[in-house]
Amino acid sequence: MLGSCLIRMLLPKGYRVRALRRPDSPMDLLGDAASRIDWVEGDVTDIVALEDAFKGVTHVFHCAAMVSFHPRDVDRMMQVNVEGTANLVNLALETGVQKFIYVSSIAALGRTKERPNLDESAKWVQSKANSKYALSKYLGEQEVWRGQVEGLPVAVVNPSIILGSGFWNLGSARFFKQIDEGLKFVPVGNSGFVDVRDVAGFMVRLMESDVTGQRYILNAENIPFRAFFKLVAASLDKKPPPITVTPLLAEIAWRVEWLKEKLLGAEPMVTKESARSSVSSYYYANDKSRSVYGFTYRPLEESIREIGAQFLEAKKDGSTIRVLPV
Repeated sequence: MLGSCLIRMLLPKGYRVRALRRPDSPMDLLGDAASRIDWVEGDVTDIVALEDAFKGVTHVFHCAAMVSFHPRDVDRMMQVNVEGTANLVNLALETGVQKFIYVSSIAALGRTKERPNLDESAKWVQSKANSKYALSKYLGEQEVWRGQVEGLPVAVVNPSIILGSGFWNLGSARFFKQIDEGLKFVPVGNSGFVDVRDVAGFMVRLMESDVTGQRYILNAENIPFRAFFKLVAASLDKKPPPITVTPLLAEIAWRVEWLKEKLLGAEPMVTKESARSSVSSYYYANDKSRSVYGFTYRPLEESIREIGAQFLEAKKDGSTIRVLPV
């Protein structure tokens, strides 16, 4: 979702874009723009493909990552998010890339119960509040900072939960599909949310600026999941989920799902990490991002209303995707 939005912003500005894709990557979110891109097939762990991709490239946006909260995916996630990032950094150094922009995550800030308020100065703290995904993004970010020490101009963005239209069964867009289908549960936690266009737009401005060696939290608003789900439900003219998931219920839920997976082979709806994350509350500062380029965020309610309208349009005409206008 983020990569396609970024490309749709770059092409009208006259930039020539080369992009990495896997052989089975769907191009639906790009529409007609897909034919205007110089594609290289491979992934971030494929050195041969990466060497071809880097030829003649001056600026790099690294948006690729694996997101999972299932124990079975940890090794692959570390390979993609850490080793893959190291591969990109090394080739950027070797080929003299002028700027390398890395999409990290608020998860990489290092969450702990004793530190619910986080900004860009937050140092990583290993704790039970951090998932293996969080660790992989933190370690990936360290590869980028290592590149800076070795002479690569870098900048890092740490988005909160990115909202946008897209495939309705994937990522944050799935919230709209689930609530439309009558989702019953809402966790007690709190998090930050940001429109995909704000993330991509900030990244373009960052690339065009002379800023290096900085990280920016990209977060429009911090709100409870209950308030977020209520806004999503309102955008769909549906009732919000009625049942509150407390920390106790979350602990029971992941254990039940774990047992079902072991006994029946069923894919778990929640894992220990995702359940605990959903009932945690953290607040992410956005002062630094708002202080540069005259940057402002779209109001969260406006973004949700627009995505909800697109979901209903897609549902009416039977299409599987929608993309927000940039």
